[in-house]
Amino acid sequence: MQEKEPILKVEDLHYAYNGEKAALNGIDLNIYEGEKIAVLGSNGAGKSTFFLNINGVLKSHHGEIYYRGEKITKKNLNNLRKNVGIVFQDADNQIIASTVMAEVSFGPMNLKLPREEVISRVDKALEYMNISGFKDRPPHYLSGGEKKRVSIADIIAMESEVIIFDEPTAALDPLNAAMLEEVLQKMGDEGRTMLISTHDVDFAYRWAERVIVFCHGKIIADDTPLAVFKQEDILKQANLKHPMMFDVYDILKEKGIVPKGDVYPKNIAEFQAMVKGL
Repeated sequence: MQEKEPILKVEDLHYAYNGEKAALNGIDLNIYEGEKIAVLGSNGAGKSTFFLNINGVLKSHHGEIYYRGEKITKKNLNNLRKNVGIVFQDADNQIIASTVMAEVSFGPMNLKLPREEVISRVDKALEYMNISGFKDRPPHYLSGGEKKRVSIADIIAMESEVIIFDEPTAALDPLNAAMLEEVLQKMGDEGRTMLISTHDVDFAYRWAERVIVFCHGKIIADDTPLAVFKQEDILKQANLKHPMMFDVYDILKEKGIVPKGDVYPKNIAEFQAMVKGL
């Protein structure tokens, strides 16, 4: 059990849209600095609603959110919104400006930062996402993958401490999805705190350190990827499947090709290393 103070703490969070059936039904969760968390669950399970609550876009009907030990109220809500950034599934829903430069500078300018600081942050964010050459281009004419990079640069320029990605690879072709995964891996290696909702169990398995599973507005699992994907009842309840590497390893174990155990490879590189060692 981690003893350090969570960067985000959620207690008994409830939310319902227009008095309908609860979208969130008593969420308790601690998120610690530097964690790489994959959030899984079928459509309508509550993932996006949860994200919009901890980002301050939606206001819970019951429950509390604490950011670095401080209870969030109307008075300090902007502190939550500033430090918990969200990259939406559809970049077109996030992008509002006429040029990439104006788009990425929008957030820092709203923080009332000095002009020099805004320019510095924007330049760093564009360079980080490898889109410095797009500075003067209209973002709506960029490709899907390029728009996604701009929307991530938006959050990087804000210097948010927690970054949420809602289905980041949705609608991206395989090449752009792979490029985005490289960015996410780089951000994780740098110790950024990230939550990513995804239906891609293979990505969740190889990228995340922690997996949280939502079902009908509740969290039904919260553990390491290996521990979660070994729980057949959880997978069935949340309409999830095993990652491919998981199934391949189990088949090899059944055939006696690899020794029985829990050294499941997470990606092709680990699988190759395991096979090479046989």
